[in-house]
Amino acid sequence: MLSGPGQAAVMDVAAPVADAGQVVVDVERAGVCGTDVEFFTGEMAYLHDGHAAYPMRLGHEWCGTVSSVGTGVEKSWLGRRVTGDTMLGCRRCGRCRSGRQHVCEHRCEIGIRGGWAGALAEQLLVPLSALRALPEQIDVVTGALVEPGGNALRAVQAAHLSAGVRVLIWGPGSIGLLAAAFAAAEGAEVHLVGAEPVSLAFARSLGYEHAWSVPDLPKVSFDAVIDATSGADVPRAALELVEPGGRLVLIGISGQPSNVDTRRLVLKDVTAVGILSASPGLVGAINQYASGAVDPRPLVAATVGLEQTKDVLAGMRPPGAGAGPKFHVDPRR
Repeated sequence: MLSGPGQAAVMDVAAPVADAGQVVVDVERAGVCGTDVEFFTGEMAYLHDGHAAYPMRLGHEWCGTVSSVGTGVEKSWLGRRVTGDTMLGCRRCGRCRSGRQHVCEHRCEIGIRGGWAGALAEQLLVPLSALRALPEQIDVVTGALVEPGGNALRAVQAAHLSAGVRVLIWGPGSIGLLAAAFAAAEGAEVHLVGAEPVSLAFARSLGYEHAWSVPDLPKVSFDAVIDATSGADVPRAALELVEPGGRLVLIGISGQPSNVDTRRLVLKDVTAVGILSASPGLVGAINQYASGAVDPRPLVAATVGLEQTKDVLAGMRPPGAGAGPKFHVDPRR
């Protein structure tokens, strides 16, 4: 439980009870992401605009097994391995009715917004409408990477990639590397650019030979650029690198406004696309994971128990951790 900036502790709380249209999931694995770190530091925007407040329980990347169901939910869900959508729309507004619940003005977000408790716990309450069944080919590590995978897949889809297309992915973190994997599965020529030598070395260890620091970036044209960073200056720089008629995809969010010269956008005939949430990409990510087209597991550096989660949120790497950017939590430890 997070009670304030830098204040986190493992606590005993009442077990969730499934109401009508809900299920309780026994959590097997949960991921820690940059959003969780921002809540830990107190920098997350939702804390300052009223969409979230301490105390709160984090965790929106997860998988587990359905252990109980509420009224109106078929018993066949019991014992099924699942993951789920983070975005819980009101289900009444026009956005929700048109399948855009991830941008519902009144949405809750599991472990993030509206007070819905997250997956850093032994059990999680989830609406049936948010559940996504996992096929047997997907293990617990992969299952907890469906949510970030859905985000990355949507970014790649927005870039309109195909065989032979050259794409630059700015930011070799979890989302950037997942985007690289989905882009490679499409046959694209993948380039990555970043600031940290360790991150770039890890990207190369995964087989991405075109992993560059900014000064070393080759003078070639890119049909698409995906910004998976939190750098306020990156969108402007990325626009300069996109081939005229290409696509600029923005999935990273900076802590301050990013300035882009829209004249350049128009004169280069570039399509700019913003991506929020994994919701429309969850099924696609599951399918690509299950088929073996993309294997996200090498990104996980270590798995810890709930007691060690505070250290991970504070930026510490557990002893023996690998070089990957992602950390998982096993609440059963």
